[in-house]
Amino acid sequence: MISIFPIKAFNDNYIWTIKNDNGDAVFFDPGSAHPVKNAIKNLNLKPLAIFITHHHDDHIGGVIELKDEYKLTVFGPANETHLDLDAGLKENDCIEIPQLDISLTAIETPGHTKGHLCYHSENYLFSGDTLFCAGCGRIFEGNPEQMFESLQKIASLPDNTQIFCAHEYTLPNLAFAKHVDPDNQEIIDFEKKAKELVSQNKPTIPTTLDLEKKINPFLRCNNEAIRTSAEEYAGRDLASDPEVFAVIRKMKNNF
Repeated sequence: MISIFPIKAFNDNYIWTIKNDNGDAVFFDPGSAHPVKNAIKNLNLKPLAIFITHHHDDHIGGVIELKDEYKLTVFGPANETHLDLDAGLKENDCIEIPQLDISLTAIETPGHTKGHLCYHSENYLFSGDTLFCAGCGRIFEGNPEQMFESLQKIASLPDNTQIFCAHEYTLPNLAFAKHVDPDNQEIIDFEKKAKELVSQNKPTIPTTLDLEKKINPFLRCNNEAIRTSAEEYAGRDLASDPEVFAVIRKMKNNF
């Protein structure tokens, strides 16, 4: 049996960890080595590998130290530079992890960065900074069209897919979701649950793709209320879902 749990880092980062009953473990986006090393010691983990979604410092800051100390294999996006990788991955590359009896398939999701990867395994997705609960990542190196297509690619996965994103951004994301889709009862109801979890110092994540299709405005650009909000902000009619996406992403930047 495997379990998936977060190691907290910085203010709101999650370093997702998959482990089995023997303690074999892999880590996603270790932005800091210290909390990972504490978890390895306290939980008697046997580190196997690191998976990187993109090159930002809060996702890779602990990689070299962990790699050197535990002799780990590091996987990450082939289309990004300045990464200390043992294997650069591209679309549909699959990594088998026999100790955990799982495989992880790379999904190219450019937008946040040019080479961002997500990792999919059965009904799990480690989405890095592409898809958040009720939100999506800022567009730093790509463009809105790329990010829209990346999110559509994720949306094509099975609805029961559990989404493990890299930050606890849920409450501010829900506030924006209510702003552009104010009558959505699913958002209102989930916000109550999320606030209760946060008050108990519990993660609001994982989310599910099924829930995201109900509450996440960036996956719902064909929704009439969201389109109306975007058109009011833009001051013009919007001809396509990608245009709606570009406008609401800009709205979120300034929210």
